[in-house]
Amino acid sequence: MSLHIFPVNFKQDITPESDLVDILISSNDCGIEDGDIIVVSQKIVSKQEGRAVNLDTVIPSELSIGIASAYDKDPKLVEAILSEAKRIVRMEHGVIIVQTKHGFVCANAGIDESNVDGNYVTLLPKDPDNSARLIRDGIRTKSGKKVAVIISDTFGRPFRLGQTDNAIGIAGIESILSYEGKLDTFGKILRVTAIAIVDELCAAAELVMGKTKMSPMAIIKNYQFDSKDDQISNLIRPGSDDLFK
Repeated sequence: MSLHIFPVNFKQDITPESDLVDILISSNDCGIEDGDIIVVSQKIVSKQEGRAVNLDTVIPSELSIGIASAYDKDPKLVEAILSEAKRIVRMEHGVIIVQTKHGFVCANAGIDESNVDGNYVTLLPKDPDNSARLIRDGIRTKSGKKVAVIISDTFGRPFRLGQTDNAIGIAGIESILSYEGKLDTFGKILRVTAIAIVDELCAAAELVMGKTKMSPMAIIKNYQFDSKDDQISNLIRPGSDDLFK
């Protein structure tokens, strides 16, 4: 199997009036076919869904002011982080790690200050799975093609330096490829091997999307996958299985 990954270059910024499906169809040179996987940056989904906040309008609470003072942060940014957080996981060395309302554990509740004008920040989509479904369904309506859609975002990793892109919303693709019960090349039964394929596809797509190339979408071709509907929550490790809490 040989994967082909094509960036989709945008010529304009995204606003709530933008139609991401129209832009995708008109901006890519490789066409869309049945079985393609469309990887979409969280940033443009959040912008299109109006999930951008002007920090100048945010009124910080006393708690946010206290945390900001202790960790050298903007209290308005801290207030935005806390408003998106289900719980604080750790605060150390100026870093605020929280569990978002979606269940993701990440820095700053996924709030991003890059690639937005002025003092705006973007929040994660309220329902990234639904965001992926809307794009998937829009592509089917406008092109007649049956594709999978993954919403991607960049997360750090607790035990390794550097960031990688991960899936935060999916539609039309199974999140995990399990090898449990299958035989390896030496005939041994695999018992716990489960590959987070949607995360691996996001990481591969980011290599052509980049952060400064105005390519917030990518089309992955020639990857065989199970097209059944799934949800991103199936990738979140249950608390009972978390050995590091």
